[in-house]
Amino acid sequence: MNKKAGMYITSVIGIILLIAGLMVLKFVEEPTGFVRVLPYIFIGVGCGLFGHGMGEIASGRLLKNSPDIVKQMEIEKNDERNIVLAARSKAKAFDMMTFVYGALMLSFALMQVELAAVLLMVATYLFVEGYAIFCRFKLEKEI
Repeated sequence: MNKKAGMYITSVIGIILLIAGLMVLKFVEEPTGFVRVLPYIFIGVGCGLFGHGMGEIASGRLLKNSPDIVKQMEIEKNDERNIVLAARSKAKAFDMMTFVYGALMLSFALMQVELAAVLLMVATYLFVEGYAIFCRFKLEKEI
């Protein structure tokens, strides 16, 4: 499958999920359990997929007749300085996320939010932090 077909497929899947979410929201009268959040998940993911696919299609069409701009964008994308800047900004964002996410978990626990939700957040937090430690060890072995 080529990139162009993938962009169209992504857009179509997004539209299908968006319509499915709206239909579930409209036609299911008294949703219970997972069906209460399912339409909103479908709508969110559908909008995201549609926006991503249409953005790729639009940028592909706009850049089709401008090979010099495409070449300049590739140079900027692969520039070492830009790669280092992106990595440093991600590292700073991760450092901030660690404290913000920890404070959010603590506030949820103090507000006595449902235990399953707090435990799910704690498990996700520990997974991300564990992955960070794993990546650190992996990078230390490479260097």
